[in-house]
Amino acid sequence: MTVVAATGNAHKLREMREILKDFELLSAAEAGFSEEVEETGTTFLENALLKAHATAKATGMPAIADDSGLCVDALGGAPGVYSARYSKLFGPAGWTLGNRALLLKNLEGKTDRRAHFTCAIALVYPDGREITAEGRTYGVILTEERGENGFGYDPLFYSEELGCTFAEASEEAKNGVSHRGRALAALLEKL
Repeated sequence: MTVVAATGNAHKLREMREILKDFELLSAAEAGFSEEVEETGTTFLENALLKAHATAKATGMPAIADDSGLCVDALGGAPGVYSARYSKLFGPAGWTLGNRALLLKNLEGKTDRRAHFTCAIALVYPDGREITAEGRTYGVILTEERGENGFGYDPLFYSEELGCTFAEASEEAKNGVSHRGRALAALLEKL
């Protein structure tokens, strides 16, 4: 089956292609869709569905979208659905800090550093049918970055299952326990 991945994030696209090996996964650009879909949902699933519906409607092809983020217990679940634009929520001063730097700043003095990544996946067909799934992975936020792989918060997220940060893990090892890997596996089971 040919499916359009409703993402402009090259890292996410590579992970999806690695996990969904039996699909022909086109990027949105390859399918001729370049519109930026605004993430106005209050949950990961709402945002994934917004992106998948818009892409399926525009391309006339099945579309898969995810919304994912880091949820830190001591911060009441933040940055959550704002993970990709976390530092921008705090205005121009926050932009220069970057998401990881701001996360570390907001965790200063906190002893509870438990966190989880959540990923909601939505596969939407041109006729409006939806198949959704969710995945989570648990760990803790370190006080300093470790590793060179991955992207986003990976250098700070220590996976207890892997015994290292996501940025220290190989792509294959990370995909085996990651929130996106688990959500995609759950989606495949439903298919």
